[in-house]
Amino acid sequence: MKLLTVNFLTCAVKSCKSSAAAFPLHFQDAEVERRETTYNPTFLQNILPRLDWSAIATTAAELGFTDLPTTKPEGPYETEEEQKTIRDLHTLLLETEVMEGKMVCGNCGHEYKIKEGIANFLLPNHLGESQFSSML
Repeated sequence: MKLLTVNFLTCAVKSCKSSAAAFPLHFQDAEVERRETTYNPTFLQNILPRLDWSAIATTAAELGFTDLPTTKPEGPYETEEEQKTIRDLHTLLLETEVMEGKMVCGNCGHEYKIKEGIANFLLPNHLGESQFSSML
């Protein structure tokens, strides 16, 4: 599971939908692996405005990546330092993958296991009841 993906995930438990503590999910017992991908600065420049920077910073810190800038980088990314930041973000967001472990909701404590880089978001019936279950 790429770290970029985590920035778009929240707890799937119905009671957590309105809680700010349900985002971001927090990694525990994470086994991290780096898999090189083609560097694409244009993609990063286009995705950065959509990212919740405080969630990215929280996730990065929990996994031991402490070199993240305190504020979200903003274009035009022309200086050498700005380009280095974009390259570092590429490594963190697109090349860093959590292969094993779990993500935990800060609101309800539900754990989403990660196995072979894939998170299991299927909920037990008592947690994932929908409005349609009463119709059956």
